[in-house]
Amino acid sequence: MLTRVKSAVANFMGGIMAGSSGSEHGGGGCGGSDLPLRFPYGRPEFLGLSPDEVECSADHIARPILILKETRRLPWATGYAEVINAGKSTHNEDQASCEVLTVKKKAGAITSTPNRNSKRRSSLPNGEGLQLKENSESEGVSCHYWSLFDGHAGSGAAVVASRLLQQHLTEQLQDIVEILRNSAVLPPTCLGEEPEGAPPSSRTLTRAASLRGGAGAPGSPGTPATRFFTEKKIPHECLVIGALESAFKEMDLQIERERNSYNISGGCTALIVVCLLGKLYVANAGDSRAIIIRNGEIIPMSSEFTPETERQRLQYLAFMQPHLLGNEFTHLEFPRRVQRKELGKKMLYRDFNMTGWAYKTIEDDDLKFPLIYGEGKKVRVYDLTKYDHGADDVLILATDGLWDVLSNEEVAEAITQFLPNCDPDDPHRYTLAAQDLVMRARGVLKDRGWRISNDRLGSGDDISVYVIPLIHGNKLS
Repeated sequence: MLTRVKSAVANFMGGIMAGSSGSEHGGGGCGGSDLPLRFPYGRPEFLGLSPDEVECSADHIARPILILKETRRLPWATGYAEVINAGKSTHNEDQASCEVLTVKKKAGAITSTPNRNSKRRSSLPNGEGLQLKENSESEGVSCHYWSLFDGHAGSGAAVVASRLLQQHLTEQLQDIVEILRNSAVLPPTCLGEEPEGAPPSSRTLTRAASLRGGAGAPGSPGTPATRFFTEKKIPHECLVIGALESAFKEMDLQIERERNSYNISGGCTALIVVCLLGKLYVANAGDSRAIIIRNGEIIPMSSEFTPETERQRLQYLAFMQPHLLGNEFTHLEFPRRVQRKELGKKMLYRDFNMTGWAYKTIEDDDLKFPLIYGEGKKVRVYDLTKYDHGADDVLILATDGLWDVLSNEEVAEAITQFLPNCDPDDPHRYTLAAQDLVMRARGVLKDRGWRISNDRLGSGDDISVYVIPLIHGNKLS
């Protein structure tokens, strides 16, 4: 992960998880080779490899392609394959993880109790009538989580992120789990949207949606003028996006802190997919990529790491050089103007490294006028319930080892040629498709190195690929 300074060029997910460079086993920052490893090096746990198999996988000459041996280890019959690089680093610096997460309400978390008898539209975000998976012991929400991490200057940060990022995400989702649960049974609307046909006084609901703890309605006695400020409409998807962004930031900070105590080498990119309430959320920091192939059509689901919008650039500048604000503005953004009586309460906000929204406790500095009031680029969200997916419609996640040599079109062509020729009842069909993509990108070893089609230079980088069938999303509606 990037440190806070490097996040100046962060994209919408808070930046590449990058740290100080170091040797394969060397730490970064204040770390050193005499410090213990945070986690031992290994390959993804779901591969189920023995130590001998892990060692054999590190053959830079043969470059054996590793595939998932037991399909039941991953949800949705997801396919996975990987291969090590051609010698640029001792270890495969890619890492991957996949889990089913259960998010339970945190003690003292934000809650809301909808009035089921009210005829007015609620101001809470909506889940469009989706059914929730509940934990048998207590109320909660289950979601699927896939991740890829590409280590730079060592595998340490990638290993740590593959083990811990899902924990940070779970903690962030705990703050909004009650809102998400309620949103699944309420009419379609947005946070901050005025109930249909309701009188102006009903805007109290819109304020309560963005501020937990209660607040007076705009224009009520004691409420200061809001100047040009109006309330934002914040869909529930933005709360999930904010949770993802906050999880990236917390993972970044943890790696930075733990370099003092552990040997955590290098940094890493991160590509995350979360399936929650029938929607896929794709978050990317770095040069990995995700695309959906549906009926042969290519739907990009991520953007490579690039400097972000003017909003985020200005917010970052204000964060780094607050004196430029003349002690009058705050670089944080809120759905509406913050009032003094809201000190100590929680309100939705976003910082320069965010496009989603999360909650923070209001402090004195938050009472200053916001520098920015605008929209930025969104984490990609795909509603699985809006489409009838076939068995050959898939989401592809891969590190840059694949995309450096194969275009979106070439990957889509490979998938549309390969999957129809597989037995539709073969539980390994998506793993075989992932293996085929890795093979196409790696190529074969010839006198002039690894070569792919048309005698082009093959990928000498680590390659990791998920092939996730979307047909399972039809079961979520």
